[in-house]
Amino acid sequence: MGEIILQAKNICKSYSNGKTQLSVLQDFSLDVEVGEIITIMGQSGSGKTTALNILGTLDQADSGELIINGTHVHDMNEAELSTIRNRDIGFVFQFHHLLPEFSAIENILMPTWINGADDKRDRALDLIEKMGLSDRKDHFPSQLSGGERSRVAVARALMNKPKLVLADEPTGNLDEKNANKLIDLLGQINKDFQQAIVLTTHNPQVARIGHKQYILENGALSKKV
Repeated sequence: MGEIILQAKNICKSYSNGKTQLSVLQDFSLDVEVGEIITIMGQSGSGKTTALNILGTLDQADSGELIINGTHVHDMNEAELSTIRNRDIGFVFQFHHLLPEFSAIENILMPTWINGADDKRDRALDLIEKMGLSDRKDHFPSQLSGGERSRVAVARALMNKPKLVLADEPTGNLDEKNANKLIDLLGQINKDFQQAIVLTTHNPQVARIGHKQYILENGALSKKV
């Protein structure tokens, strides 16, 4: 068994909808090891985004335990959580969330600026080259295609060399050709950097990239045999 970098134990989450309680996650448990791709497949509304937001400390569980890189996050304050997010976790969102007034390379450098790191332009340029975007580095998001924006988002997620990348439906807005390109790219990143990735999807083809494949249904996580 490899080094475990994230453990979620018996995570429960529900939302109040007026008088009724909507249970989204029930006893959700997951271990993520270094160098492992985990895919979580589920229909729209199955709780995939909620699960990823909790794993990434963007949302809080009602109960259960979350341990990231050996640290229990339950008792951390917001400043400590921000540090963990910036240092240990890279996020790739379905809608990219690139800042429109910054160029591709500036968007990629953003995580290092946030934590006040020394200039990491060389690393950013190296990542841009790996993404096949060298000739697009000074373009703004509005000047990039959907596929190019998704690759900028992946490069940004990798910028701080995180322990874990969380990707929420990363191919959701891409056509088949660009979706396949992005999945190949994530596979390559996993091999080159021994990068752990947890990826949610509703697409069975995308789910196949996972070394471990799970299905999220009715708030419960089950392993695909």
